[in-house]
Amino acid sequence: MKKNFLPLLLLFLNLTVVFSQPKQGYYNQAVGKSGAELKTTLYSIISSGYVSKSYDFLYTIYETSDVTPEGLIWDMYSDCTWVPGQKKCGNYSKVCDCYNREHSIPQSWFNSQSPMVSDAFHVYPTDGKVNGQRSNFPYGECSGGITLSGGRGRLGNSTFTGYSGTVFEPDDEYKGDFARTYFYFATRYQNIMTTIDGDSFNKTTYPALSDWAKALFLKWHRQDPVSKKETDRNNAVEVYQKNRNPFIDHPELAEYIWGTKVGEPWSLSSGIENLKIDFSISPVPAQDFLNIKTDENELMCTIFNIQGQELMKTLIDGNSSISVSQLNNGMYLLQLEKDGKKTIQKFMVSR
Repeated sequence: MKKNFLPLLLLFLNLTVVFSQPKQGYYNQAVGKSGAELKTTLYSIISSGYVSKSYDFLYTIYETSDVTPEGLIWDMYSDCTWVPGQKKCGNYSKVCDCYNREHSIPQSWFNSQSPMVSDAFHVYPTDGKVNGQRSNFPYGECSGGITLSGGRGRLGNSTFTGYSGTVFEPDDEYKGDFARTYFYFATRYQNIMTTIDGDSFNKTTYPALSDWAKALFLKWHRQDPVSKKETDRNNAVEVYQKNRNPFIDHPELAEYIWGTKVGEPWSLSSGIENLKIDFSISPVPAQDFLNIKTDENELMCTIFNIQGQELMKTLIDGNSSISVSQLNNGMYLLQLEKDGKKTIQKFMVSR
């Protein structure tokens, strides 16, 4: 098998995945800005008109924001299956007993204050037992660690440069989701970031994120592109809160605020939507074959694992079906390329 490691930064900056649809003009005020000024402008945009809902109302939001294609609660901490509104915690003794509301930015870091405590953009439905295991430890990367039976993610000592404490490492397929959540929180609540505790932040308005967390979340953001799950969630939460996560709508914003594009002016075309290749894939998840539907012809199709390692490459022509029977269960990246246009999309293999 060919082992060609795709430079993930280049991959992210030159490709696009799935884009949400904010109302026209929503981000116009941010055009031409970069760095701290861009972050401050986004803060104004996503704070204006924000509607804070009650903590209990989160369960109602989850009925549309966090459901699988089968209509079950989409839990990033486990593979448990819950009907929305049923088996809300209470008490629990093991994974899959119930689900509750997980503050990806632990509420102890901001003293459970409103509106942060009930902001659905960072409070997710998750298994109660795994939520308890994560506790208020920061997200990070670890070697080994403890994964609960039936749960996802692991708790262990950080192996990421710059931090040596205990961390909770989510599954690879959701690392980008949590990175963009932290970008959102650092932006939406920049007016109180100097009061936020927690090792992922540095008590500044800008950059707000500690050096190690900034490096970690940019890494995750680049490796795990925006998924349809996130865009659907962005649209669903907006219905209730009247704001959006700009790092889902325009993933490149993270580079202009914290990454390789700081100092360069951002524009609405920076997301390279003009270089997209429109296509769809089925079934979801895939088993032995992946069907690709597109109006384009003579496309180079490449599949990478989530770490950016090239696994297979083939030329396809229009609507095609490719074998993925040799791939293990898990998350992968599908890239289509033609005449300088490149688009990448996540897909899952599950048998």
